Amino acid sequence: MLYLIGLGLDIDDLSVKSLKIIKKCKQVYLESYTIEFPYQTRELGKIIKKKIIPASREIVENNPQIFIEKAKKQDIALLIYGDPLSATTHIDLILRAKKAKVKTKILHNSSIITAIADTGLQLYKFGKIASIPKWQDNFRPESFYDTFKENQAIKAHTLFLIDIGLEVSEALDYLKRIAAKRKDEIPSLIVICSRLGTEKSVIAKGKITEFANKKFQKPACLIIPSALHFVEAEMLEGATK
Repeated sequence: MLYLIGLGLDIDDLSVKSLKIIKKCKQVYLESYTIEFPYQTRELGKIIKKKIIPASREIVENNPQIFIEKAKKQDIALLIYGDPLSATTHIDLILRAKKAKVKTKILHNSSIITAIADTGLQLYKFGKIASIPKWQDNFRPESFYDTFKENQAIKAHTLFLIDIGLEVSEALDYLKRIAAKRKDEIPSLIVICSRLGTEKSVIAKGKITEFANKKFQKPACLIIPSALHFVEAEMLEGATK
């Protein structure tokens, strides 16, 4: 059996059910290449009392057969920050396992997709989610900005997930550069969420220029709200005080 187990957003979010399953698994892998955890791997190891094997992007996305072959003979667990089905990568892994006649089980947990409700913004008013990747000299994608414009056209809020290794200030700079290049107006309101679901959770709102030199702990995400309902505006004001 291959278990895909959600870790939630903080060290204490792992469910009792998940812990029971982890204890019976022969090998426990941790996907850690898509997010900068708000806690250390060794802290997680103390809780589950098992050796944790790092699972790189090369294994999870490019060579998932490693998990599938092992799961044919024994119980294997893949630990994933947030919820296992928040990313399409894991859906692909499930489909591959199914074709190989390997049973899978999903153990859900809290994720950033629901935790953003802490801002007071209504979840049903969010549009497509966009990821902001770290730019390279020869790779500067703008698809995340296109997603924002599509959401803006239907008056939907936009959630931006920030790639590992990318600072909030850099992500905001990308948005400013693309807006300037396209001669767009820079959004008047930005919401920044840092370490949601933990005791160190921070929600900040303001103009993009106000956050140019401000540091935020990771993991963090950005939201560009569309038009706010008066209840959303009141809740957001309270969440950022």
